[in-house]
Amino acid sequence: MITISAFRWVPQFARGQVRDLRVRWALEEAGLPYKSRLLEQGDQDKPEYRHMQPFGQVPIFEENGFVLFESGAIVLHIGERCEALLPRDRGARARAAQWVIAALNSIEPHVVNIALIDLFYADEEWAKLRRPSAVQFLGRRLAGLSNALGDKPYLDGAQFTAGDLMMSTVLRILDATDIVKRDERLAAYVERCIARPAFGRALQAQLADFRQDAA
Repeated sequence: MITISAFRWVPQFARGQVRDLRVRWALEEAGLPYKSRLLEQGDQDKPEYRHMQPFGQVPIFEENGFVLFESGAIVLHIGERCEALLPRDRGARARAAQWVIAALNSIEPHVVNIALIDLFYADEEWAKLRRPSAVQFLGRRLAGLSNALGDKPYLDGAQFTAGDLMMSTVLRILDATDIVKRDERLAAYVERCIARPAFGRALQAQLADFRQDAA
């Protein structure tokens, strides 16, 4: 049985955003059963966990003694078993991996930069000065992404891939703002991705774990 690690509790604003959601979604797309290993506060700093995840983050993926960390690596690993994530065609598979890496390297750091300002430093003077230029820089990256998407349903054409899974979860981080939504093409793209039944199942599974803690 596949096991993924997840936090038992996170603040309300993080629910539906924690990165184990990406792995749950990939597992749902692949039709692979799994269970969650819920971490209490502080468990991520214990030597046993740090041995598997040196940075104390979630998720980790465990299966028959095999352990993997980093959501992008895990999604690509799951994709080896699922054509809905990694197509058989070699070129299409490479392009799917390309978009996974683009989501994590070219888009997510700039998305998270703004999210951190808004969530933790909004009242700081430096943050008020920094945010406009951060939004402007991200806007240029999003314009490039929007141009690459064009009129296609998904980043590589008609077929959803792991690249779309990763990119749409990254773009969702800014759901509380209009930064992504002001681009109608990207807004429609995100909605198209998260309308997939597998995403809905993954989201409900993550939220159910948090509700279990509340009970």
